[in-house]
Amino acid sequence: MSRSERLLDLVQILRRHRRPVSGRTLADEMGVSIRTLYRDIATLQGQGAPIEGEAGLGYVLKPGFMLPPLMFTDEEIEAIVLGSRWVAKQPDKRLATAATDALAKIAAVLPDDLREDLDATTLLVGPRSDSVETIDLGVVRQAIRDERKLGFLYRDAGGSASERLVWPFALSFFDKVRVMVAWCEMRQDFRHFRADRMSGLTTTEIRYPRRRLAMLKEWRATLGAPARNGAKDTSV
Repeated sequence: MSRSERLLDLVQILRRHRRPVSGRTLADEMGVSIRTLYRDIATLQGQGAPIEGEAGLGYVLKPGFMLPPLMFTDEEIEAIVLGSRWVAKQPDKRLATAATDALAKIAAVLPDDLREDLDATTLLVGPRSDSVETIDLGVVRQAIRDERKLGFLYRDAGGSASERLVWPFALSFFDKVRVMVAWCEMRQDFRHFRADRMSGLTTTEIRYPRRRLAMLKEWRATLGAPARNGAKDTSV
């Protein structure tokens, strides 16, 4: 591994850690001596990388730092292309366009040899599913980002309809269906709503009283656990 590749790897490792990580842990993960690790940290700091900390206390990389030019391994390129191609075939048109644009931006700043690898990858995505959704998933994603309540009409598997007001905090993408995860005010519990059964989506300016990350953590803790109020109707 060249020194430049090692420095890039160090940046990537630091990005994965949100809290200060010791120099010994970093050195062990990279397979280098602690002395080499300290030299690499000093080099990155000298190049402008916002790495805070010191020996004995640990190091952390402040968010938002990029070290051009972008460098990727073969498998990282395959993962980027495959993921972008999959998203580009989803019914969420704005997200699909964003995936295509993001891939083009990455290709524009890659070195020539890596750009060729990006174009030549043979990992393909199958055809888009035939499911049709009657709502704009971009609206759902915006409500999740803004932590705003959503109203809509929902039809369950039996065709029964009900008005819902929910606190959306996650959106799951499956091959044939998209599922919104939310706290339902009517059920007073977490519920999963299939996008193809939703209609009449209404955005509100009402901010729900909890943070979405806190709800996501609590919801994950309920997965596989017994229902709190009898049988759990996950499809509502």
